[in-house]
Amino acid sequence: MEKKKILYRGGEGEISEKKSRFIATVRPVSCPEEAQEFIEEMKKKYWDASHNCFAYSIGENPPTERCSDDGEPQGTAGKPILDVIRGEGLHDAAVVVTRYFGGTLLGTGGLVRAYSKAAQEGISACEVIEKQSGKAVTLKAEYTDIGKVQYLIGQRKLAVLESEYADSVILKVLAPADEWESFRDEITEGTAARTVFMEEKDVIFAWADGEPLIFGL
Repeated sequence: MEKKKILYRGGEGEISEKKSRFIATVRPVSCPEEAQEFIEEMKKKYWDASHNCFAYSIGENPPTERCSDDGEPQGTAGKPILDVIRGEGLHDAAVVVTRYFGGTLLGTGGLVRAYSKAAQEGISACEVIEKQSGKAVTLKAEYTDIGKVQYLIGQRKLAVLESEYADSVILKVLAPADEWESFRDEITEGTAARTVFMEEKDVIFAWADGEPLIFGL
């Protein structure tokens, strides 16, 4: 699969424009029903707001997308929020921008800029991770070779998922799919083909909080 940006952890951002408050709340969602529940939750939380405008994009090829101006002039809120989601290359994300009117009209251009800026502010407060294809590889190395193996793993900054030290050393290593063959060749050459590759499994993974997050291992 191609690398794919998704929200790992939502967030919130806020801006002010001519005394109007724009509060952007961003959350990862996996289906339209979940997105709608999130939107309703925000409407209840900010029940006294002037507007709760939203947009979401779920899946790909093509994505399921929806947006709403929630009473603002047509095309000034929901579409700009959706354009920010698209521009960030995000999938499976929903954004609600809540407005508390400050008494001064912003005009259509001002509204577009305000809702766009608020959405950007909300997304910048989130943690975005990148899903990609990988290989979970179990290998068996001799003790005389483990220093070389660990050096090559560290040089590529690969993750060791499991380790077992017995008569030999068994490691389960996570490698990006596009690095797997060159990594295998390096290990084979560096240990004179003494390292045995016992199992290979295709996985989808991402880095989150400095640790590998595996999907479907």
